[in-house]
Amino acid sequence: MYHKVGAAAYKKDLNNTWLLSEHLSHPERKIKTIHIGGTNGKGSTSSMISSILQEAGYKVGLYTSPHLIDFRERIKINNEMIPEKTVIEFIEKNKAFLQEKQLSFFEMTVGLAFDYFAKEQVDVAVIEVGLGGRLDSTNIISPLVSVITNIGWDHMAMLGNSLEEIAFEKAGIIKKETPVIIGEYTATTKNVFLEKAKEMQAPLYFASDMDNYKSVESDLKGNYQQYNKRTVQVVIDQLRSFFSISRENEIEGFRNVVKNTGLQGRWQQLSDQPLIIADTAHNKDGLKQTMQQVREQKYDKLYFVFGIVNDKDVEAILLLLPLEAKYFIAKPNIPRGMETDILAEKMTAFGFDFEICNSIPVAYEKAKVKAQANDMIYVGGSTFVVAEIL
Repeated sequence: MYHKVGAAAYKKDLNNTWLLSEHLSHPERKIKTIHIGGTNGKGSTSSMISSILQEAGYKVGLYTSPHLIDFRERIKINNEMIPEKTVIEFIEKNKAFLQEKQLSFFEMTVGLAFDYFAKEQVDVAVIEVGLGGRLDSTNIISPLVSVITNIGWDHMAMLGNSLEEIAFEKAGIIKKETPVIIGEYTATTKNVFLEKAKEMQAPLYFASDMDNYKSVESDLKGNYQQYNKRTVQVVIDQLRSFFSISRENEIEGFRNVVKNTGLQGRWQQLSDQPLIIADTAHNKDGLKQTMQQVREQKYDKLYFVFGIVNDKDVEAILLLLPLEAKYFIAKPNIPRGMETDILAEKMTAFGFDFEICNSIPVAYEKAKVKAQANDMIYVGGSTFVVAEIL
């Protein structure tokens, strides 16, 4: 499972996914889909689109990863998780094939999602890329619209050591004559998208260049959501060619993302006094924006419950963190979690004030004991840190 062990679980081809699709009678061909890729904001963008389509009265499948608490969070229809019984029956029915072909956790999960959405006859399914794009298991679909939120520094071991190489992998979801919306770009990544869109004869839209969209309210409160909201507005305009979506549906969809999709861990407020915020930002680009929002808050003292996984650029992340905070650090409870002695050594070199804890829950309890009503606690560094607290 990639999210637990990292690069060793990443398969760089779609052969198994195609074999599973054929075994299941190509369920992905029986449903309309929307494909969401990018470095950061995929989950938020997918959930916003799903919420708006639900407000418009459609039966919407939503496939995202990773999950925070329950595996079934990955596969939902109108915020209802796939039943346990359905997961069990799928594995029992297909176990011999899955074992014979040695399918990965992610490949099996993608097959399960497509099979479930097809059998439940969803009106549309919003599909989030797991990792990269070109060779991601979700990339066997022919979507109505493709979306790439942004390109940042993450998963370089699998995707490449330059933004251009990473953009090339993400651009792999651009399909022939299918509209593609790019959320954010740089001069380097823009050329990659232009070339791929030209090759595929795909209409290309750069959301950040469009100034005819107004700011909208959302129950997702992270400042970084402004970019995702703009992207989603452009996507919805494209989807109006396929679905009846009123402006009221759009407004209500943005307002009710959490209610309609169950999305958690995006600048999620867990307490008011002290202010406790949990956020899944876990790479340089995501944390940069989140740390800026932390500094905008009013507090007397700042505490962090913090841990990361072992394939991240630690120095780049530490440079973004506030030195004035008190840190309670621990290893996320997965094999891929970074050992505290390694993190502690790096933090000592940077001059951080920290205390090593046996686990993330212990770190959280210590922070809550220390914090007064006018203080702030930030929980993050990794999706898995937030998952353990939630």
